[in-house]
Amino acid sequence: MPRTTITLPGSLVEELMTEVKAKSKTEAVIRAIKDELRTQKKKKIKNMAGKMEFTTSASDLRHRDRRLG
Repeated sequence: MPRTTITLPGSLVEELMTEVKAKSKTEAVIRAIKDELRTQKKKKIKNMAGKMEFTTSASDLRHRDRRLG
């Protein structure tokens, strides 16, 4: 894993560590980054709502899927 040097306010890092119950600063920052990425991906998916066109109904898809019986 590549190392990166960043300057962060100590109080902010301590608050983050407490909030996410992290044992180290690195763990806290990694969790915060992953959480932000997950949040951004959710926003992108929500923005796609109603913009996709499906040509097959959900019922047809279910009945054609052999794994579902």
